[in-house]
Amino acid sequence: MHASVGDHLVQHGRVVGQHDQVTEIVEVLGTEGSPPYRVRFPDGHEAVMSPGPDCVVRHIERQARGERIGG
Repeated sequence: MHASVGDHLVQHGRVVGQHDQVTEIVEVLGTEGSPPYRVRFPDGHEAVMSPGPDCVVRHIERQARGERIGG
């Protein structure tokens, strides 16, 4: 998994009815875009995440083309 500052990290819901959680990557702490990442949640708080298999990165180039963010 590789990401850049500004990309979105999407953690898919694990149970029926649980929505995907979308955070913005504000700092890449690993080497060459690899985890862990400091992320900002929609409510403004930040955390360090090492994404698991239920996460995907939505790159900022996709956003520029107008693709929907957040599933």
